[in-house]
Amino acid sequence: MCSLKQSYYSSLGSGTNNINNIRNPMFQIPISSSISLPKIPNLSAISVSKPLHISSIESLGSLNIRSRSKSLIKAYDADQSEGQGVVEKAEAARKVKIGFYFATWWFLNVIFNIYNKKVLNAFPFPWLTSTLSLAAGSLIMLISWATKVVEAPNTDLDFWKSLFPVALAHTIGHVAATVSMSKVAVSFTHIIKSGEPAFSVLVSRFLLGETFPLPVYLSLVPIIGGCGLAALTELNFNMTGFMGAMISNLAFVFRNIFSKRGMKGKSVSGMNYYACLSLLSLLILTPFAIAVEGPQLWAVGWQKAITEIGPHFIWWVAAQSIFYHLYNQVSYMSLDEISPLTFSIGNTMKRISVIVSSIIIFRTPVQPVNALGAAIAVLGTFLYSQAKQ
Repeated sequence: MCSLKQSYYSSLGSGTNNINNIRNPMFQIPISSSISLPKIPNLSAISVSKPLHISSIESLGSLNIRSRSKSLIKAYDADQSEGQGVVEKAEAARKVKIGFYFATWWFLNVIFNIYNKKVLNAFPFPWLTSTLSLAAGSLIMLISWATKVVEAPNTDLDFWKSLFPVALAHTIGHVAATVSMSKVAVSFTHIIKSGEPAFSVLVSRFLLGETFPLPVYLSLVPIIGGCGLAALTELNFNMTGFMGAMISNLAFVFRNIFSKRGMKGKSVSGMNYYACLSLLSLLILTPFAIAVEGPQLWAVGWQKAITEIGPHFIWWVAAQSIFYHLYNQVSYMSLDEISPLTFSIGNTMKRISVIVSSIIIFRTPVQPVNALGAAIAVLGTFLYSQAKQ
């Protein structure tokens, strides 16, 4: 057996020198040449430097990794494109929504001013007219809350305490503006009301101690100059109408100041905020309207208006009351979607639309110098809104 094994290894060694070299010389035994063994294939034909089976596995794994990486990249790019598309669609929808708010706001404001002036021409009782405007809005929102069309706000006593000075200033500003429009043209009232930024800066500077950059103060020059030029050249100038517009400006400035101070941290939507403001303003205004004008004067004036105008007068009163609430409600709703700068620009454009439309509808005579003063005042308001930011 030992001879056979040794012969086998010897034969194997004759085919492969490498194996023969590593054989132990101590166990070398003479081998008979008469014994022949099957020839073993030459193992050196198999390359150990290039393991094909290992190379094949690595290549397959590399291809799989590359294909998976490409798939992941494509999926990521698709997600990125889809996410960017969603953002772009959302931004486009937001712009459409804001544009709709602005168009509705301007349209409702123009309609209100037209019907309000018609009512005041036939029924010159601005205190009652102002009260009816607030009453219509309050009734609309109470019905909306009761029928669950709009979710009622969650308020407490602190909320109403904070809202009271805002409502007081809102009431004064609303009545003063209505008194102004009962005495002068709608266009003149709004030209004077475009000077509200001047009151805002003066009150904030001298009563609150706030300071502003130089461009803000410079923007007041065209505002004050334009309003003054328009007032001096107004054909139907009336001091009561002029003072009413000025008082309205001052009251609305304080309304904004009280609103910023008192409503911090209060989570109430723009729609519900204005609804609460209307309710509280109505409670404040009603006793004063009765004391200043009274039911007896209202009854006489109402009968006279019905006789001269006819049943259409009732529609005028209802329209001016409803549109007053709607345009204010939309303006407060828009504040939830836009910045104060955008709102200020929108308010400036609103005044332009009201001034132009009222001049056309009521055929208000306007001198070139008067129109120039109005344009300068409105331009100054726009410059103020830019400089304030």
